[in-house]
Amino acid sequence: MRKFIYLIFVLLFLSPFSLFAQKERITISGYIREKGSGELLPGVNIFIPGLNKGTVTNNYGFYSITIPEGYKKINYSFVGYQTVNINTDTIRNRVINVELSSGSALREVEVVGTASDKVSNNTRTDYISVPVNQIKEIPALLGEKDVFKTLQLLPGVKKGQEGTSGIYVRGGGPDQNLVILDDATVYNVNHLFGFFSIFNGDAIKSVELTKGGFPSRFGGRLSSVVEMTMKDGNKEKTSGEAGIGLISSRFTLEGPIKKNVSSYLISARRTYIDALIRPMLTSEERPVMYFYDLNAKVNYDFGYNNKLYLSGYFGRDKFGANDNYDDSKWSSGIYWQNATGTMRWNHLFSNKLFANTSFIFSNYVLSIYEKDSYKQDNVWQNYSLKYNSGIRDLSLKYDMDFHPTAGYLIKMGAISTQHQFKPSALVVKDSESPLSNTNNKKLYNSLESAVYMENHLTIQNLFQINGGARFTHFIADHKNYFRFEPRLSLNYQFLKNTSAKASYADMNQYVHLLSNTGIGLPTDLWVPSTGRIAPQHSRQISAGVAHDMVKQKLTFTVEGYYKTMQNIIGYKPGANFLLLDDPESSKDFDWQDNTITGQGKAYGIEMMLQRKTGRLSGWIGYTLSWAKQQFDGLNNGNWFWAKHDRRHDISVVGIYELSKRVTLSGTWVYSSGNAYTMPVGEYYPKSNNMLRSSLFSSSYYSTTTDYGKYNNARMGAYHRLDLSISFRKQKKHYLRTWELGLYNAYSHQNPFFYVLEEDKGVNKLYQYSLFPAIPSISYNIKF
Repeated sequence: MRKFIYLIFVLLFLSPFSLFAQKERITISGYIREKGSGELLPGVNIFIPGLNKGTVTNNYGFYSITIPEGYKKINYSFVGYQTVNINTDTIRNRVINVELSSGSALREVEVVGTASDKVSNNTRTDYISVPVNQIKEIPALLGEKDVFKTLQLLPGVKKGQEGTSGIYVRGGGPDQNLVILDDATVYNVNHLFGFFSIFNGDAIKSVELTKGGFPSRFGGRLSSVVEMTMKDGNKEKTSGEAGIGLISSRFTLEGPIKKNVSSYLISARRTYIDALIRPMLTSEERPVMYFYDLNAKVNYDFGYNNKLYLSGYFGRDKFGANDNYDDSKWSSGIYWQNATGTMRWNHLFSNKLFANTSFIFSNYVLSIYEKDSYKQDNVWQNYSLKYNSGIRDLSLKYDMDFHPTAGYLIKMGAISTQHQFKPSALVVKDSESPLSNTNNKKLYNSLESAVYMENHLTIQNLFQINGGARFTHFIADHKNYFRFEPRLSLNYQFLKNTSAKASYADMNQYVHLLSNTGIGLPTDLWVPSTGRIAPQHSRQISAGVAHDMVKQKLTFTVEGYYKTMQNIIGYKPGANFLLLDDPESSKDFDWQDNTITGQGKAYGIEMMLQRKTGRLSGWIGYTLSWAKQQFDGLNNGNWFWAKHDRRHDISVVGIYELSKRVTLSGTWVYSSGNAYTMPVGEYYPKSNNMLRSSLFSSSYYSTTTDYGKYNNARMGAYHRLDLSISFRKQKKHYLRTWELGLYNAYSHQNPFFYVLEEDKGVNKLYQYSLFPAIPSISYNIKF
């Protein structure tokens, strides 16, 4: 397998020389924007019908295509936008900037696709792009539109616990997903303990999910890449939108700083759960319960060759309680926050060579606190505890796109990231105890670097190759790790609208998430690879078929995959990340002493039928999969089903425009039950107790539970129907929308957890559920 991949690499690097030797060529390049806002559009298809070749815009809306003389017609198409056809002479290099009109603003216009829109023409396997407009139409818990809840509806992506926004992709854990917002890595994607994600759909321009066949420009994770791009801001006029829901409100404003040259975007969201429950509490009780987030971006166009972008995100969750009385005061809580910042400079060296330089900051902090004060003999006694954990990144990244000729694209670049980890820092102060100033603030610093190269090559309009490699280096704890990661994706179009695809990806992950719950809570710890903890590693192969039904505007894909994972880590049984039972022991705390290392494997088949445009849009997805793990310190070293292993997953998503003013939408999901460990019996081992009174026997019997094999049982199947209806009306100065939603419409009691309880001397298993049918209502305006 490896020899075959290396042979492909050689062919990729030699092929351009024969391409350059062809007859004289001209280059057409430019930027593609949204009409009315000036927003640059990534992923737009550019197609030359006479040549039957094309390209797509990069993340910054730039395209370049080099073709022989004589081809005059060019198609520009993008899902949700009206196709533009341009006739031009091709006797000299040309700069053609294009504006596309949004399909949502032209409902009476048929949105026509071209050959380059077809999924069968896309080299990338295991890749899905979800239109943001669809995300906003899909029903959601309490009306909160959520990017990650939408991703859970895609084949190959599994949800965590009921209502949570975490994702498990092809057998991997939450830490194995690379989540990128404007080039910045986001380490915790959860609001409200995972019931919502931190990404505000009003500020997002595009969402792309890669599950396998990873391009070489991505690295550092094993299972998936979720790449999101924020809106740039309207360069032509001031516009915005706002909404009020049951638990939160949001507001977005964008507009030009200098018309057609620079713009800004500000988008904010905050809950008011604390304000809603405050009237139900006494005056002495003050709840702390909220989250908020803020997205901001500015950009400046210094001309055709240079553009500058500054963007950032900041969000915080805080939950706690306060009691204030005359002789005592108490407060306790938890908060976590994310902050990212990105400065990007686009430079166009020529009409064939595009470059981007990024300076990136990312910071995640978790804090748990408790303060207690009380009067004793008219003297205030104080106790405080504070636990901190987090990770901070500083990165420098450089990427280049080179378009030597039609059908050939080279991507190359480098990135270096300085990580600073704080796995555990505990401070306890007690005026009545010698434990005061217990402190452990050990920081772990590491450096992660990589260089990569990708080659995208089309041969005779039938065979497409995306091959490349990534060379990575990681240093921490005086230990150096060097890894070579080959990547290869193939696409062979054996029929007009049907292609066969295959891919191979070698991935390494140098950061780990220590979790004793497996559901991605904020209390989980980010830790680095060290001299004792090796990097995680995976190999994944996948193959499938893609078919386009052009007249019906449908695409159908079926893919199979097999993935192995090594050096995945977890807590030892019974380990406690806080060590609050014995704060004194935290002085010598080393998280590595509480870890175990294992391996995993996952395999399955995924199918998807999708329609992105038209009055009726949506998709049907099905996944048949298996996920196993093995740790020497668990289950006697035997393989066991992973907690997120579910045999079947089905999702049906439908969005129907009943009229220009009314839209109906609904989702139905079904999945097999999660694996969990269920007790299989109890026994009474004989033991001695030296502390028992001499009035009793020197021996007695205590109950011990036998849990048997790890994850030996299955929860009940999960299924749920969500519905919503939107009513739009164009007012004089704004578009008004009322949305009514119903989560879990038929109120199915889905299992959240099980408990064994004794009832009249007999142990019975009780199921606890979380959400019945929950209605929602929201009011939104767009101006």
